[in-house]
Amino acid sequence: MRILIVGGNSTLARALIPVLAQFAEVITAGRSGCDVRIDLSNDIDARQMPRDIDVLVNAAASFGTTDAASIYQTEQTNVLGALRLCQLCSALSIRHMVQISSIFSRLPAESPFYTAYSLSKRHAEEMTQLYSDKTGLALTIIRPSQFYGTGPACRKHQPFLYAIIDKVANNENVAIYGSHDARRNFIHIEDVAELIAATIRRKITGSHDCAQLQPVRFSDIVAAAAKAFGSRSQMVFLPQLPDIADNICAADDTLFRLLGQYPGISMEQGMAKEAAYRKCMQ
Repeated sequence: MRILIVGGNSTLARALIPVLAQFAEVITAGRSGCDVRIDLSNDIDARQMPRDIDVLVNAAASFGTTDAASIYQTEQTNVLGALRLCQLCSALSIRHMVQISSIFSRLPAESPFYTAYSLSKRHAEEMTQLYSDKTGLALTIIRPSQFYGTGPACRKHQPFLYAIIDKVANNENVAIYGSHDARRNFIHIEDVAELIAATIRRKITGSHDCAQLQPVRFSDIVAAAAKAFGSRSQMVFLPQLPDIADNICAADDTLFRLLGQYPGISMEQGMAKEAAYRKCMQ
């Protein structure tokens, strides 16, 4: 099997590549640091792409900000870029496309976490699904929840989580705005990579969530990190400040049931991995 990963230098792609390499030849594509150059903001020349690809994985994403130019670029990359990849599949007779979306694509407009990124991910799902319906391209849409990992790779995606870990590692208390012990669906990136790879290997299509089924509260994260680092840190509320809202999704284990495989790394285990990594790096 030959797999082309677009966005091949992304955090998720770097975690996914060694897992896929256990059963497939993996070719990366992206704007830099990849085997093949692809810029999803522009048309793709199929003549410059590798041949005999069985599966195309779109792990590219633009996260954007709130200004008009950034919103435009986010839609250009995440939505039209995904459509360009659908067209590339047709041009190269690639039969299966895996679109990496986000659980945030399901956020309602009134959510405080609703952004151009979440909206564009929903648009991309709709656009790729429409293309699949019209052309017969086998399509898998996977929506990971917020992922974290061992080492610095995921820090840019979850700065608040890693700030908590840093505080605990230094035996400092963790101050939380407001009085609400907010919840998150954090899932370890190693679990996400294993589940995506299993989905590809099993040729499962359709639209699926890939979220940790048991949300964790900030207090759970602090406790898990304190145990892993042997720290005396505690969580302290700042009730004079606004509460931090929950950001969780309804538990949907359809993909896991189809695979017969569930996320295996708990928050305690994830923090233990991080503590061991930091100890080795000292």
